[in-house]
Amino acid sequence: MTAPLLETRALTRNFGALLATREVDFRLDAGARHALIGPNGAGKTTLVNLLAGVISPTRGQVLLKGRDITGVGQAERVKLGIARTFQINRLFRGLSVLENVYIAVAERMGVAPSMFRPAGRRTDVVNESMHLLDTLRLTADAGRRVSELPYGRQRLVELAIALALSPEVLLLDEPAAGVPSAESHIILDAIDRLPPEIAVLIIDHDMDLVFRFAQRITVMVSGAVFASGTPREIGADPEVRAVYLGQTARG
Repeated sequence: MTAPLLETRALTRNFGALLATREVDFRLDAGARHALIGPNGAGKTTLVNLLAGVISPTRGQVLLKGRDITGVGQAERVKLGIARTFQINRLFRGLSVLENVYIAVAERMGVAPSMFRPAGRRTDVVNESMHLLDTLRLTADAGRRVSELPYGRQRLVELAIALALSPEVLLLDEPAAGVPSAESHIILDAIDRLPPEIAVLIIDHDMDLVFRFAQRITVMVSGAVFASGTPREIGADPEVRAVYLGQTARG
């Protein structure tokens, strides 16, 4: 078995007396399409925050390409290739779609100070930003303020910003959260079109989305890994179904 791109070993996080994650061993392979599911309060977002460096573990390790990055902060992890989105988008709503993506591309390229000049002065940044918008079918919205967009398209802008960071690992925390059901297909289609070389980990409660997207699924319950396997294996596991029906809990 090849070494994982991103890995945790016995990862544990306490919040006072609350054990949010406990002894989590997890691996994300290069190019993976992996889903993380579980009941509310299972520790899913805490695990993603630990992977992204938003919070530090109480004990355990996070490794990227075999390198221990447990003590590396969030900004440095972005530079190492780990990007994420959030349950609630964090966009500059008063700026245009292009300007939002431009900022991310410029930051990655180390030319962010030039944002004080007109965006057109950096045609390389504009061209890359427009390419990302085209990839997510947002070109027609480039000049519109984010606040003018339907929420589903705002989530696409957030995805474009994450991709602008040129990640090897993309962590998607409920990418369709708050998106009206009539627009959810936009998010699904965009996820389907993500570059195949990027390893993607998605958290979502929408099982249709999860089973359409994932090649592998990890189930968390009470802060621990409850089960892991292919969508077929997880879908056929009576204990996993029981957890979602609230009938039992293992571990």
